Parts: sequence; structure tokens; C-alpha cells
Amino acid sequence: MKEYRVTVDGQTYTVIVEEIAPGKDRFAGTGVAPPAAPPSPAAASAPAAASPRETAAPQGSLPAAANALVVESPMPGEIIDLIVKPGDTVNEGDVLLILEAMKMENEITAPRAGTISAVHIRAGDTVGSGAPLVEIA
Repeated sequence: MKEYRVTVDGQTYTVIVEEIAPGKDRFAGTGVAPPAAPPSPAAASAPAAASPRETAAPQGSLPAAANALVVESPMPGEIIDLIVKPGDTVNEGDVLLILEAMKMENEITAPRAGTISAVHIRAGDTVGSGAPLVEIA
């Protein structure tokens, strides 16, 4: 565990952060429900009512690349600014979008250089942790 001092709106807080090992139940004792499991293949084939936002197609995509990297949301939040579009070339560290979480704006950056092959979100969308945001080929 690590201890940090954080100042928010002039108030200073001391927080203790615990790193969670992969596979450990991240939600145990937090009062937060874990994300729902993906539907089974049988459930996926059944028609389901979906909101318009859920049925909206991605903003665009290029032909799928075998080495495409899906950039996922590191936390739940709202997309407040989408900076890239399919076909854009990015370098490692370039800002792809701005995600607002807990009243803070977080820059989501490219983990590697490449070309944006798909964008799975739009400005104003609410995303969960691990949601696909963009693909870099």
C-alpha cells in the first residue's frame, strides 16, 4: 500500500492506495457491484431491446488489422471530448480523448504509435471500466 496526499478545492486529504493483483476480486468490500459478465452465445443471439446509444454504430472504421490494439477505458466516466477519428495517425503519448471521471478530466493517451482504425465511442457517451474506446492499428 502507498500513502498519498491529495489537495482538492483547497482541502488536503491523505489517502492510502492498495495495488490489486490481477485476478483478485477488485470489488470485494467496496460496496460497488462488479461489471456484468458478457452474455452467453445463446443470449447474444436472442433479440434484445437496446437504447439508441447502445445501437449506434461506431463513428467509423478502417479494414481490421491483425495487430490492432484496443484502447480501453481505465475507469467509468463520460467522454467529454473525442480528439481522434478513424484514419488519424498518432504517436505514442498523443491524447486520444478526454474522459471525465469523478469531476476530473483525464487525458486518455495512445499507448503506441499507429493509425486509428476504429472509434467505438462519441462525445457524451458514458463508459464503464474496460469499455473499448478506440483501436490503433
